[in-house]
Amino acid sequence: MGEVISWIVDPLGYAFMVRGLIAAVVVGGVCAILGTYVILRGMALFGHSLAHAVLPGVAVAYLLGGANPVFLFLGGLIAGVLTAAGIGFVSREGLLKEDTATGVVFIGMFALGIALISTVRSFTADLTHFLFGNVLGVATSDLWLTAVFGALVLVTLFLFYKELLVYSFDPVLAKTLRLPTTFLNYVMLVLMAITIVLSLQTVGIALMSAMLVTPAGTAYLLSQRLPMMMVLSAGFGTLSAVGGLYLSFYINIASGPAIVLLCTLFFLLAFIFSPRTGLIKRWKFIRRKQPNSGRLPAEHRFSP
Repeated sequence: MGEVISWIVDPLGYAFMVRGLIAAVVVGGVCAILGTYVILRGMALFGHSLAHAVLPGVAVAYLLGGANPVFLFLGGLIAGVLTAAGIGFVSREGLLKEDTATGVVFIGMFALGIALISTVRSFTADLTHFLFGNVLGVATSDLWLTAVFGALVLVTLFLFYKELLVYSFDPVLAKTLRLPTTFLNYVMLVLMAITIVLSLQTVGIALMSAMLVTPAGTAYLLSQRLPMMMVLSAGFGTLSAVGGLYLSFYINIASGPAIVLLCTLFFLLAFIFSPRTGLIKRWKFIRRKQPNSGRLPAEHRFSP
């Protein structure tokens, strides 16, 4: 027992580890809670694309202000918000479907980011951190940015909880009730942009979409109501962030991939053993020769 306590407490003697844990907990929780809406609205592809589209903003900020975390954060945020607004505008005008608009804008922004990066050789080391994360390098100023904007995301989700709930489950009903669906859509896009920029230091651009999607997907397999899905998603996101950070510390692997791999492990366990939708549950239905073999009965469906 003493060895277990020592294993947990010893890393806390390092200031960089404490800062990393705080950042990981905030980012893991915020990403996971917002991720529930991402899952329900089928926006996983959009989240993945938006994570890569912030790269030119980060590159421009680096060219103007060096490795200043505030400049990098604001640059990524501006690029993310502009990308989200651009995709929303193009798809809303009916010119292209959302997935096509997402692909076009995402590839263009990512290519622009790579082009800008190629002009600065000294950016290579910092680019690696933004692509794959470096949560153990989080500074105090990064923590303040993470805390303030993380709180902003959570407060916004709380204020628009009912409206986003209706819009996520039934967009037609939302329009019938005269909810501001266009405004709600842009709110979601901007919140995703903010959350993605918050997570750059923790898991990086390349792995960011996993933090939005995987904990929420795990919670979806284990819950039937949105509030419980949010609680479970936040729990899995936070646990994965903390556990991944400890793995990174003890076995000397990159922190971002360690966090994402732990998220994936939780998802696989839920996918197999979930009492509601797991593979074992489905196999039991098949063996009993249910009329809808392999499909879950109505009482197991997800609802608001």
